[in-house]
Amino acid sequence: MLIVETIGRIRREHFVKGKTIKEIVRDLKISRNTVRKVLRSGETSFEYERDVQPRPKLGRWSADLDRLLAVNAEKPSRERLTLIRVFETLRDLGYEGGYDAVRRYAKGWSRERSAVTADAFVPLTFAPGEAYQFDWSQEVVVLSGATVTLKVAHVRLCHSRMMFVRAYPRETQEMVFDAHDRAFAFFKGVCARGIYDNMKTAVETVFIGKDRLYNRRFQQMCAHYLVDPVACTPASGWEKGQVENQVGLVRERFFTPRLRFKTYDDLNAWLVDRCVAYAKAHRHPEFADKTVWESFEEERPKLVPYAGPFDGFHAVPASVSKTCLVRFDSNKYSVNASAVGRPVDVHAYADRIVIRQNGRVVGEHRRAFGRAETIFDPWHYVPVLARKPGALRNGAPFKDWVLPAAMERVRRKLAATDDGARQMVEILAAVLTDGLPAVEAACAEALGHSVHSADVILNILARRRDPGPVPSIQTPEGLKLQHAPVADCARYDSIRGG
Repeated sequence: MLIVETIGRIRREHFVKGKTIKEIVRDLKISRNTVRKVLRSGETSFEYERDVQPRPKLGRWSADLDRLLAVNAEKPSRERLTLIRVFETLRDLGYEGGYDAVRRYAKGWSRERSAVTADAFVPLTFAPGEAYQFDWSQEVVVLSGATVTLKVAHVRLCHSRMMFVRAYPRETQEMVFDAHDRAFAFFKGVCARGIYDNMKTAVETVFIGKDRLYNRRFQQMCAHYLVDPVACTPASGWEKGQVENQVGLVRERFFTPRLRFKTYDDLNAWLVDRCVAYAKAHRHPEFADKTVWESFEEERPKLVPYAGPFDGFHAVPASVSKTCLVRFDSNKYSVNASAVGRPVDVHAYADRIVIRQNGRVVGEHRRAFGRAETIFDPWHYVPVLARKPGALRNGAPFKDWVLPAAMERVRRKLAATDDGARQMVEILAAVLTDGLPAVEAACAEALGHSVHSADVILNILARRRDPGPVPSIQTPEGLKLQHAPVADCARYDSIRGG
């Protein structure tokens, strides 16, 4: 095959220096036909392409190889065979040829298949405030020294390309609600349309076309924020390509190398700062004269005003055990002793658990995401202590219970007396009626007089509850009577007689 340098020299020798074909053949030692071909064609390069590949040994095995390649292509990427394994399978069927012929055939087969299945796309454009896109990704970080796989919610404004990223332990419905609320609060507004995939926390049934049966609570959230939800076609990620690209960008720029933080709050605060910094430092892909942040500032007035937080909880019915515990998500949470024996509703938020009974809150805790954890609130068990004061010493809810300073001093002093547990229970029970600040102040006053008895502390509380005698009101001189009234009932008799 002629190289480009030789072709260029032939052309210069003939057209510049005026040499004949015979002279060029003699000087460059190239055949006369080759020189004629270069001069007559006017081409500057030649490539050899075989029109027909003979494949003497592979020919009759091409149908089997097509079948093996087609079956292999349909498998998930992790289960696909390498080409050498396909060659070995074909050889087990009786093929006696070499691997190179199979490799060339598979390369051509892949080229033809990609040409048939290739999709073309139309670039999309969005008006300010028209739409946002939402998606989840999975990342790995180190929290408090432990490697954790977490879920990351991605929200992206389609016009300005402004993004919001927040990490969660789970990909549940309450996390979806919280991610939307925090994103809209960050944007200080909402787009008119939201573009989603068919995630189970939002879509219950997929019908033909774009028709969807959305989850009731998800519809409530959209109605609260005035959003019109739109679900993509299944397995068509390009319909929300902006947020799909954002997932890869955030993974590369934010989560690489592996992040290390103590808590989710620290991680999420850092992610918000990174989103703002990235938007201020990078140009908008369509408006080259503006940064993403500048485009976002222009889009913000076109957003629907932020309507405030949505009460985004996931409700689950539950029962209360005799130990005042409610089980939810593999963990147990305590409730008021008065709730025992009747069903409750667990309202699970992204960061807390609220337990209600007949509309009344009987327990509220910070949410735990481990397994087999028990979260106590010792005040839930104070009414039970009135019947079993001895449980104060070894009760699980009271282990490592941190009381206010004055109450803790009283507790330590009472622990040395015979009936100290009973007296301390009386003081704790007073918190339910008088409040913790009042009881703490009463304990401090009693300790100031070198007394720590429950009777004294309860007496101080009673005196503070009793407002004392009402002060007399002094009558001004101008309102005093000049003549004192006479109490004479005979006047009524005269009226009756008349």
